[in-house]
Parts: sequence; C-alpha cells; structure tokens
Amino acid sequence: MSWSVVIESPVSALRLYRAAILDWHTLGPKLVPEIISSGTGESGDGGVGSVRQLNFTSVMPFSYVKERLDFVDHEKFECQSTIIEGGHLGTRLESASAHFKVEPTSAGGCIVTVTTNTKPLPGIEADEGIIAASKGAIEKHFRAAEAYLLANPDAYV
Repeated sequence: MSWSVVIESPVSALRLYRAAILDWHTLGPKLVPEIISSGTGESGDGGVGSVRQLNFTSVMPFSYVKERLDFVDHEKFECQSTIIEGGHLGTRLESASAHFKVEPTSAGGCIVTVTTNTKPLPGIEADEGIIAASKGAIEKHFRAAEAYLLANPDAYV
C-alpha cells in the first residue's frame, strides 16, 4: 500500500532537507517535545546505511521507531528510509519505507513529497484513521521545521 503527502514551503530546499530530514532526530525533540522525547543517530550528512531512532511520548501509539537510510542524494535533496524496528512493525506492518524528495521552486521555496510504502501483515486491512493521522504527523513535522527555519534564517545554511 502506498500513499503520499505534498507540502509547499517558502523555505529553500537545501535548508528544509537538512533540518527536517537529515537532522530531524536532533531537531525534532526540540521543536515538538510533546511528540518526540529524544532521538539518536548520525547528524549531518548521514549516508546510506546510517541508522537513527526517534523516541516518542505517550501521545503516540508506539514508543519508538528505528530507521535505516537506504538511499541518499544530497544534490537532489532526496532520500529513502526503511523502518527496521518499532512503529507498527510486527503489530500491523510487515515492512514500511518512506521516500522524501524536496524540490526547489522558482520562488526560492520548495515542494516536499513524502511517499510511504507499507506492507500490512496478513489479515490486517488498511486503516484510514491511521493513514490520516500519519499524514497529519508528516505535515506537522515539516511545518515545525519550516517555522524554526523562518525564525532562524542562519540555521542549516
């Protein structure tokens, strides 16, 4: 099963890619502490094979998610990650991955496309409520990074 979220932002592709994707395990707990309690992993240009973990507060239906970066293209502001532990793995999903692409716009901002691919466990049907909540969480994630970057124009340049 696959679904996507598209977000337009006035922030440059480079800055949003660095903050909201590459360094989210560090920045996320500072910007949305009500959701993300902590994060671990490689900062900066985490390359293919890098593993990072986000630990969540009780507002989430699971306590953590650990992901591996499978594809990274820093020039095209694109990457793909696979969840290797946590989240809904083993309870609802057999596998889950996300592809992030941040494309510059002529106005100096960007368009973010997040495409998630999941394989449910046998007998598990798609839950539109979980999908809607996931889309909302992705939107909140990027809007939090966007607000931070607009308020801090020298960050992640």
